[in-house]
Amino acid sequence: MPDTSSPDLSGLRIDRSALARPRRRRQWWWAAFILLVVAGGGGWLLRPQVAVVRTAAVVTTYPSQQYVVLNATGYVVPQRKAAIASKATGRLEWLGVAEGSRVKAGEVIARIDDRDVTAQAQSAAANVSAARAALAQAEADARDATASLRRDTELVAKGFVSQASLDTAKARADRASAGVANARAAIAASEATSRNAQVSVDYTLIRAPFDGIILSKSANVGDMVTPFSSAADSKGAVVAMADMSTLEVEADVSESSLSKVRVGQPCEITLDALPDARFRGRISRMVPTVDRAKATVMTKVRFEVIDPRILPEMSAKVAFLSRDVTAAEQQPLLALSTDALAIRDGRTVAWVVRDGRAVEVPVQAGQKLGDLTAIAGELKPGERVILKPGPEIRSGSLVMSATK
Repeated sequence: MPDTSSPDLSGLRIDRSALARPRRRRQWWWAAFILLVVAGGGGWLLRPQVAVVRTAAVVTTYPSQQYVVLNATGYVVPQRKAAIASKATGRLEWLGVAEGSRVKAGEVIARIDDRDVTAQAQSAAANVSAARAALAQAEADARDATASLRRDTELVAKGFVSQASLDTAKARADRASAGVANARAAIAASEATSRNAQVSVDYTLIRAPFDGIILSKSANVGDMVTPFSSAADSKGAVVAMADMSTLEVEADVSESSLSKVRVGQPCEITLDALPDARFRGRISRMVPTVDRAKATVMTKVRFEVIDPRILPEMSAKVAFLSRDVTAAEQQPLLALSTDALAIRDGRTVAWVVRDGRAVEVPVQAGQKLGDLTAIAGELKPGERVILKPGPEIRSGSLVMSATK
């Protein structure tokens, strides 16, 4: 029979396998960490190198800019401009122009109600007719008086009439002659009155004083037009017009720069409204006084050729040149900094930055324009090119611009 009194010690054994499992897990974690560190370090060492470079933009320039000695700003203004009004007072009955209409000198552009002055002119013309009729009657009386005097003179010589009758005939002839002179004076006065009335009629016709273009309207049909008056609901000028062939630029030149400009000096004019066009001009005159507030002198620059796109009051920039320029020198050229050009394999190339990489672009170098060189090639204005590219720059190289 077994001895049940001795204790069972089998449950007191230590399980060595449970202790070994956490130790193996830690070893795997450390191995994985070391592998990650090694892989990251290798990737960092093997990553593509990014070159830090200086860049500049490809620009559009003009050869004429190298002859600029001074720049100024101003506005386009017509040398000949007029606000057209009427010397007559009345209601505007007809207006035959609008903004932008071209008119010729002497052309009727508006008309004021002329019924009253026309009636006065007709009355004056009737007075002229009456005066001429009175002259005809006076001349007839004078002829009759002269004939009577001649007859009485012959009869007195023969003793058929008395001397008193002859004296009466002479007096009548003298009165007839005076009546003719008076009638002629009346005709002159009535004709003057008629001309004055006709002038009043002409005042109701508003005519263009010179060839030009209507710039603005100040009155409409039905408005009361009255000169030299500030009455309510009345208009002075009817339209404003300008001779577009006299357009010029008024530019302010600092008095400290007057030594750089002179009458007759060539200029290049650019307009904000037409940024791609350049116009040749010349200084026509300079106002012989200084604006005390701005310390500038008004300089008038005329266009050598008036472009129909040029309008009054356009903002303008004037470049005063050291010499005349040709039309070819006013054509735009693509240019970049001379430092951006390099010789690779016997070719002239430029390195342009596209999507963070250097791209080799063959170019043809042209004339030098100061620090720039004109080029021809597959480049566009605004693209960034690498300045002084070293031999490490290749197509596809990662680059980062140091220019902000």
